[in-house]
Amino acid sequence: MASYNRWQNESLFSAADALPDDARRADRGAFFRSIHETLAHILWGDEVWLSRFGACAAPDGGISESTLRFPDWAELRAARAATDDLIERWSRRISEQDLVGDMSWFSGAMGRELTRPLGLLIVHMFNHQTHHRGQVHAMLTAAGAKPADTDLPFMPGLDG
Repeated sequence: MASYNRWQNESLFSAADALPDDARRADRGAFFRSIHETLAHILWGDEVWLSRFGACAAPDGGISESTLRFPDWAELRAARAATDDLIERWSRRISEQDLVGDMSWFSGAMGRELTRPLGLLIVHMFNHQTHHRGQVHAMLTAAGAKPADTDLPFMPGLDG
């Protein structure tokens, strides 16, 4: 899933590069309004979960500030690539034993302490990315950009 994450992020950012900045920032009716803001939120979510897993420091701000951290497109793109590197390095270190047990954390979204199976939470991080990337894919397509295929079996590098 870490490789899929990188592949899809590279596809979406490349497609978005073809658009002018005002098109990336246009309110397209998505939950996080624009292509830029949704991509910024995905990055924030990855950093939040990675910090909970002990892989990096937590980003500043909560969900409502998640879209504001990288106002500059080039900085957002560079931060996304660096986080994708981190996700791949982190995921290579995970063993089956690391997935056993629960993790507790304070959920700002729920406003309380939660405890869930660690394996489920790792799957959730990747599911969260996929959910919001689907929104970005739809916004890019509507804007006339052409992201690559999203089907997991067509990911490059699976042929050997």
